[in-house]
Amino acid sequence: MLSRSVQRAVSRQCSRAASSSSRADFLTQRNATARTATASYQARVERKRQQLYRSLLAIAIAGGAATLSQYYIHNGRIVGVSHAEAPPKDDTPLVFEESRKKAGFSKEENRDMISSQHLQVKRSWENPGVYAWGSNTGRVVAPDSTDNVVKTPRRIAFFDGMLLRDIKMDRNFGAAIDEKGNLLQWGNGYAPDTKAPVTTLKGKDLVSLSISRDRILGLSSNGKVYSLPVSAEDQAAGVKPSESSWVPFWSSQSPVSYRTIAPKDLPRSEKVTEIAGGLEHALLLTSKGRLFSTASASDSFPNRGQLGVPGLTWSTRPEGAYDQPHELTTLRGFTIAKIACGDHHSLALDQDGRVFTWGDNSSGQLGFEYNAETTLVDAPSLLPTQKLYSGTSQVPTITGIAAGGNNSYITVDATKVASQGPNQNDPAARIGLGKVTADTFAFGAGIYGNLANGRWTHVQPNPTKIPTLSGLFEYDERTNTTVPIRLAHLSVGTTHAAAVMQNITYLSASDKTSTDDTNWGADIVFWGGNEYYQLGTGKRNNQSSPIYIQPLDMEAEVKRAKKSTGAKEEHRFHITPRTYATLGDGRRVSAEQRVECGRNVTCVYSGT
Repeated sequence: MLSRSVQRAVSRQCSRAASSSSRADFLTQRNATARTATASYQARVERKRQQLYRSLLAIAIAGGAATLSQYYIHNGRIVGVSHAEAPPKDDTPLVFEESRKKAGFSKEENRDMISSQHLQVKRSWENPGVYAWGSNTGRVVAPDSTDNVVKTPRRIAFFDGMLLRDIKMDRNFGAAIDEKGNLLQWGNGYAPDTKAPVTTLKGKDLVSLSISRDRILGLSSNGKVYSLPVSAEDQAAGVKPSESSWVPFWSSQSPVSYRTIAPKDLPRSEKVTEIAGGLEHALLLTSKGRLFSTASASDSFPNRGQLGVPGLTWSTRPEGAYDQPHELTTLRGFTIAKIACGDHHSLALDQDGRVFTWGDNSSGQLGFEYNAETTLVDAPSLLPTQKLYSGTSQVPTITGIAAGGNNSYITVDATKVASQGPNQNDPAARIGLGKVTADTFAFGAGIYGNLANGRWTHVQPNPTKIPTLSGLFEYDERTNTTVPIRLAHLSVGTTHAAAVMQNITYLSASDKTSTDDTNWGADIVFWGGNEYYQLGTGKRNNQSSPIYIQPLDMEAEVKRAKKSTGAKEEHRFHITPRTYATLGDGRRVSAEQRVECGRNVTCVYSGT
């Protein structure tokens, strides 16, 4: 049957033929015309069918090429396939790392090869001492070297094999307390061209130190505070007090000039138990939780409110010595537990977790909004911490404070409590009640990266959380519980800082345990200014986020790596926590490694 288009064409042809020929001719011509039209139509249909086949073939080829390219782009995995398929068979054999334990080596030697951390712990016990780095213009971090900077940790040979009670370093001078409680000093600030520490104040049984711009304060075990000039010349020229002798009714003159700083009318049952200091001032904390402040530098009197006594200046000071202690009467009724000082500001933490700040606030280091009209607060003021966790179901408790330069830090335990909002009856809101999260906050100057929050900020008056030091947890296999990772210690210098983590450590590997049983220490990170290489990275760029550094004894580390794998490996420094250990000289004592950040210098030492 003809299509309608063919029929219309035939009709038109028939009409023209009917007007010019007979009926027979008309029929003959009509049939011929119909056959011609039919053949033409079939030819057009065939051409379209062929075009369709060619299009489908082109699409199929293109799709196959795309699939094949995706297969190679994605390493043999065809993506975009919705149905599951069996993975391709891989006949490549698995290659396992060769065991680092070597035949013919002792158990301890194999432990060294297995673990860099084990070797670091072992070295800290076998060869205690002091590693230092940073600015060396004052010949402090390397007394016997003329290098102006020390880029990576370097041992101070004088302290090899020694344990110290405390150490403090400035860019121009250093001070330390040896194991017997004697004061050691070195650096150009003490005496030009000094190439080794010198014992200065002896027999005072000192336990801790604080340094100002030009004086050293030492706290003895009996609560006495000694203040002596940094300079050897001033120690020789100043007034030297008489000292009693073990011989009855016999006294002698001290070989060095010093002063004693003692709060007035202190009961016999109360003594100074902690000291902290800035460039011009110091804080004295007593066993009863009372707090005193004093001037600690001889070249300038504190004038930025850091003493915490409203209206106290050089011209209004009471009669008597310029460095006499002043009780902070505004803190009466609060039992102070911890203290900290920056260059020109102070912090105090009471036993109930409240923080008070005072002094210079030019960078927001007090935790209050900057005020251009007055950049200081001369009386202890309560730091507002409730807003740190506003809108959450966590209750914060301040657990620690630290300060240095123009910065302050607080550590917080935030406990989850039941929500009081509209969803308080929701079972999901009650999950994790009582869970404690440990956080760390920073405030003050941040242009050198001091805030450790990944930003470069001139002024930060509101405490900002340090992300990499907050909300950390680990699994404790001894208790089968997940515990928060807190900070064990914060040391703050002028523009940089270091944090020792209170992560789980292990120090019990012995001859009775397996070869695979190795010791490991605590994590330690650094951040902030690095102009003088005080971060120990070997590079000079500042760091706005906490970073690890290489092991202190890289020579021993390289030897370990070559012995175990034949190639250099990168490992990080782990600091050894306190434990009873056998030292290289055979003594068994309680010891630990500690970090101290100073003015453009850093050190790690073995402490007793």
